[in-house]
Amino acid sequence: MLDTKNNLSDSDFNKLAAFIYTNYGIKLPITKKIMLESRLKPRLRINNMESYRDYCQFILSGKCGEEEIVNMIDLVSTNKTDFYRESAHFDFMKDVILPEHYNHKSEKPFKVWSSASSSGEEAYTIAIVISEFLEGKRPFDFSILGTDISTRILEKAATAIYPLERVDVIPLSQKKKYLLRGKDVEKPTVRIVPELRTKARFQRLNLMDNSYDVPNDFDLIFCRNVLIYFDRETQEKVINKLCNHLKKGGYFFLGHSESISGYDVPLKQIKPTMFQKI
Repeated sequence: MLDTKNNLSDSDFNKLAAFIYTNYGIKLPITKKIMLESRLKPRLRINNMESYRDYCQFILSGKCGEEEIVNMIDLVSTNKTDFYRESAHFDFMKDVILPEHYNHKSEKPFKVWSSASSSGEEAYTIAIVISEFLEGKRPFDFSILGTDISTRILEKAATAIYPLERVDVIPLSQKKKYLLRGKDVEKPTVRIVPELRTKARFQRLNLMDNSYDVPNDFDLIFCRNVLIYFDRETQEKVINKLCNHLKKGGYFFLGHSESISGYDVPLKQIKPTMFQKI
């Protein structure tokens, strides 16, 4: 039985924080100790452990298994996203990137990677933007890969069901075409239509891995609001690994608070937070 007075010690917090940073790149300063403590409490109960020290030793011993590591990282990682978040990127897609692909008349699918996809809003916004662009035009095939470190959040992305208030930002005309209303009146939800769900697939991926098991010919990579959790050295390494999977001339988007200034990466800036592979 967990003794609620038995708090996570600074020493054990530092050990867990170092493990998480080394293996997953997520920085947890000591100011996050109470947050980590509260989020890990359910894992102690599930594993029938009496103290945070027991859990810390369980993780660091290597005896816990991959499943428990995944569960812990699911709880530690922050997942926040919205439909049409940082809308300038989607405007640039519509006005520049998609017309380039369309006018090139390529027979290859247009491929987009949402590399920190969270619960899928970014991936499905991409699908909506492409579908809107193609309306009344010669169609071309497209696919979207969404990856994230959290299996829990990826399950939500694949299900594609959202509370009704989450889609307020989507224009009414698009809601009518791309969203299905749920039947629960008390907790109204919507679901992305099957035609768009089939365009997106989701898989777990740790950006700290030495290499990524994904295709190497993406036309566009979104890497928004995840690098802020890494230090500068890690950011540069991650961007370079992502760029290994981007076509020459392909586009790369960062979040509004992120930058590649001073980094040795194969990208040139087109607009703020928008880059092209050289």
